[in-house]
Amino acid sequence: MGKRIQGFLDCVFSRTSTAGLEGARLRYTAAAVAVIGFALFGYDQGLMSGLITGDEFNKEFPPTKSHGDHDRYASVIQGAVTACYEIGCFFGSLFVLFFGDNIGRKPLIIFGAIVVIVGTTISTAPFHHAWGLGQFVVGRVITGVGTGLNTSTIPVWQSEMTKPNIRGAMINLDGSVIALGTMIAYWLDFGFSFIKSSVQWRFPVAIQIIFAIVLLGGVVRMPESPRWLMAKKRTDEARYVLARLNGVSEDDDEILAEMTALYEAVNRSSNQKSQMKSLFSMGKQQNFSRALIASSTQFFQQFTGCNAAIYYSTVLFQTTVQLDRLLSMILGGVFATVYTLSTLPSFYLVEKVGRRKMFFFGALGQGLSFIITFACLVKPTKQNAKGAAVGLYLFIVSFGLAILELPWIYPPEIASMRVRAATNAMSTCTNWVTNFAVVMFTPVFIQTSQWGCYLFFAVMNLIYLPIIFFFYPETAGRSLEEIDIIFAKAHVDGTLPWMVAHHLPKLSMTEVEDYSQSLGLHEDDIEKEEYDEKDAEANAALFQVESASNSPAASNHKDKEDPTEHHEVQESNETSSTSSNVEQQIPTHRNDL
Repeated sequence: MGKRIQGFLDCVFSRTSTAGLEGARLRYTAAAVAVIGFALFGYDQGLMSGLITGDEFNKEFPPTKSHGDHDRYASVIQGAVTACYEIGCFFGSLFVLFFGDNIGRKPLIIFGAIVVIVGTTISTAPFHHAWGLGQFVVGRVITGVGTGLNTSTIPVWQSEMTKPNIRGAMINLDGSVIALGTMIAYWLDFGFSFIKSSVQWRFPVAIQIIFAIVLLGGVVRMPESPRWLMAKKRTDEARYVLARLNGVSEDDDEILAEMTALYEAVNRSSNQKSQMKSLFSMGKQQNFSRALIASSTQFFQQFTGCNAAIYYSTVLFQTTVQLDRLLSMILGGVFATVYTLSTLPSFYLVEKVGRRKMFFFGALGQGLSFIITFACLVKPTKQNAKGAAVGLYLFIVSFGLAILELPWIYPPEIASMRVRAATNAMSTCTNWVTNFAVVMFTPVFIQTSQWGCYLFFAVMNLIYLPIIFFFYPETAGRSLEEIDIIFAKAHVDGTLPWMVAHHLPKLSMTEVEDYSQSLGLHEDDIEKEEYDEKDAEANAALFQVESASNSPAASNHKDKEDPTEHHEVQESNETSSTSSNVEQQIPTHRNDL
């Protein structure tokens, strides 16, 4: 079934298209496409804050209108209408968890954009009074499915196409534009709040279609992840894409070294029974431990209070700080602007300071900020309410500086190649489940106990600190294959991965391969099987660098020369004549498999 799906998708989408770009231009264009996907995600996060209490929205959907400070029914409805989006996101991420590696990175992003367009159309279409709210909710759920597909796939796609020294900064850009999208949503909600018709809420909702169309138009011209292509034994295509990404010829030493590392990484997992069994395995690869670490980043991102502040900042200024709606919306826009500006230093810090320290000090700053807000609300005077607002602003600065971006950078980095898509999807599923819970209970929690809500989130931030310290290794500047070494060495030495990462120097590709052999990473941790000699020779033959006349890069660097047709295994008589030469370049380690 998986091969049939891939065959169909290959007929529809080119896996090696590059829009005529190569080198840095291609990498940065791919990063720009990824940015659009996360700007859409951020826009969705900020969208409902200004709409949920809007006059025209409440008129269209009467159950969402609050009739007093203690109208718990309206609070529950507001939470449900806002949080239904997260349900869709969860199911989109779940789809990637089970089917992502069979389909590939690029098609999933394309499908995600299309689903967002469909869902947004349903949400903004004319409503019948009898089922209006239901139609809006259904549209939001469908939009969420598309966002779930994108947020589970884009970080993996980007991390697998980016050089280690700038990988953090590039994926950090994805996280930062979440804040930019949120800011756009806040100010757009504010501008349209003066319109006295359903356009007040329909137009801001419909803007999602523009983001999705731009994402769709961009990703169809981008290549598939070379690591995914290599995992599917489509070696010629993988080599072609790597050469275009690096702006060099296919027989360049840099490409050969990188292909060698990918070849060995694929071999390490080639005998495993299934991706899901691999995900829950331990052994030297520590896949399950790594998946738990990845999921913890998303769990604590939500339960340290970010979306309680982001989704409901306008509502918080109205209810907690007791301001009128106009001033609350202005402060909400300023809040989103501060949020966006606070992400700018992270581009430098994520590689210079590193992931681990940023996680720690980000959570510490968030906890202290919510302690200020909690303390000011214990005795809710007008003066104290201003102090509570200051605490909210300090929180969003700490969040935008670190905890916003890192849970999107870290999971695809620490996962092994075999389960990278599944690990990232699992962490994203965690995000959406916890996101739903936080967005759902926050309005009710605030009505029950305003200061208690912020005390809860302050405590969660402080609980997060020892988890970061003891379980999060530093990954800045490391290749994805080096990170495999860190976890395997920690398992073999009986120590913690962060300690190994702290003492282990940066490794070259050759050193990575030496460490892999010494640690026994070529042994299958799940199932010991004899690796068929004929298969080993066929895989080695796949790696043979073709002559200039057969190379897509040498014969024609234009996209019309698609190397897709070259990914079949060569005939056995050709294999036998070339395998001996290739094995000198790339050891097959047949005995270890």
